[in-house]
This record gives sequence, C-alpha cells and structure tokens, in this order.
Amino acid sequence: MNGLGKLKAHLDNIAFSHSVFALPFAYMGAVLASGGLPPWRDLFWITLAMVGARSSALAINNLVDLKYDRIHPRFTKRPLVSGVIARWEAVTFIVGSLAVFLLAASRLHPVCLRLAPLAIVPFVIYPYMKRISWTCHLVLGLALACAPVGAWLAVRGDISLAAIVLGTAVAIWIAGFDVIYGCLDVDFDRAQGLHSMPVRFGIDQALVLAKLMHSLSISGFIAVGVMLGLGWPYFTGVLLAAGVLVYQHTIVSARNLSAVTQKYFMRNGLVSIFVFLFTLISLELR
Repeated sequence: MNGLGKLKAHLDNIAFSHSVFALPFAYMGAVLASGGLPPWRDLFWITLAMVGARSSALAINNLVDLKYDRIHPRFTKRPLVSGVIARWEAVTFIVGSLAVFLLAASRLHPVCLRLAPLAIVPFVIYPYMKRISWTCHLVLGLALACAPVGAWLAVRGDISLAAIVLGTAVAIWIAGFDVIYGCLDVDFDRAQGLHSMPVRFGIDQALVLAKLMHSLSISGFIAVGVMLGLGWPYFTGVLLAAGVLVYQHTIVSARNLSAVTQKYFMRNGLVSIFVFLFTLISLELR
C-alpha cells in the first residue's frame, strides 16, 4: 500500500470526520475566553492540539479494544481488524499524535503544557473502563470536556466557573450520546463481560438516562449564556441544538434501534456546530 493509502487507513481508523464533535466546542471555549475571535496563531495551535489529542485517543481506544473488535460483527472492516494497519503502525501513529499534541500545547499559554498529562489520562483509561464499570460513558465525556476547557486555558491561562460549566455540559452531551450508541452492543457486551449503562440498566432505562443527560447538557449551555451575558443569538443556537437532540430521541426506542446509523451519529455533530456558530455571532454583535 502506498503512502496515501496508508494515511487514509489511519484516518479511517480514528474516524477523522468525527472531529466535528469536539473541535467546534474547542473553538467555542477559545472565543468565549477572548470575548471574540482570538489571535489566529492561537486558533492554529488549538486546532493542532485538538487533532493530535483526538487522533491519539481514538487510536489508543482501537488498539486496546482490538481483541474485542476482531470478533465484533460490526467492526470487521476497521483497518486494525482487517490488517491494513499493523499494531506497530498504530503505536507509531499514537506516539506521533501525542507529540503533535504536546508540541501544540507548548506553543500556547504555558499552563497548557504543564496540564497536558491530565488531559491525556481520560484517553488512556477510557478503553479499560468498559471492562470495569458502567460509568465508562462519563469518562468519555470527561475526555471531550478537555476540548472547551483546554481552549479556554490556552487563551486566558485560567479556568472560570463558566468554563467548568461549559466543559460539564459538553461531557454530559457526549456521554448521553455514547449511551445511545452503546445500546447497539448490549448482547455483545454482555457476552464478553463488558460494562455500559445499557448493560447495567437495560435499554429502556438507558435511553431514559440519555434523555436526562441531554436535558442537563442543554441546561448547562443555557447557564453558560446567562453567566457570560450572551445575547439572543447564542440562545437561538442552544435552542437549535436542543431541537436536534429531541429529534434524535424521537426516532430511537428500545424496540427499534435501526435509526442509530452512521447518519444518526454524524447528525449529532450539528449540536456542537450550532452552539459554536451562534456563540460567535452573539459575541460579534455585542
């Protein structure tokens, strides 16, 4: 396989297109911290840090989960499973991605590099949490929360209560979606002794918990807007995001999970896009 083919395989392995979930929230943290668009230099290094962090996190997850993915019917085409990417290549990719993350962190506020190891911890422990506890979804949320909070730190060098609330809202949002996605794997997870909220509580109750988490997430976004005195465009964006979540929940039930497809997965990215874009509009209209 040529170089471009191998690169594509690595990008497929980490589902690079799914960066749409975290990157807008990282930008949101940056623009809120600066009260508008931060310097382009900061945005560049924040983007690079996000790409490096997320790439390493997904590659770590796929490498740790390889023994399960090899026997999972839905994952037969994953590059690591099919052998298109070798284990040593995945490890090399992880090391390179972490190096990019640390390089980018070193170019931002000094506190970012000092706290970088804390951001890496959730990436490493998340794959193992599935073997230990049904709270694994919350650890994934913690990893995603590093996006807006880290970007806020990159711009200002401190953390305010608003940044913490924003990070919490993002964490609960992605955890709730991960619960829905986990409903697809209940039978497999039970057979392999893996843990999740759907396994622990059943699909019906897990979907109720996902709705509750998404309600709390939207409440968190509203709280951020109130705390920072954002204008009506911001709350319009939150309302649109809430509409996406309501729609997502209306097309899924314990008796019919057929709607939880790749399209469903990508549609969830509209939440972060709407909230970020309308945050930026709100700040620009001040």
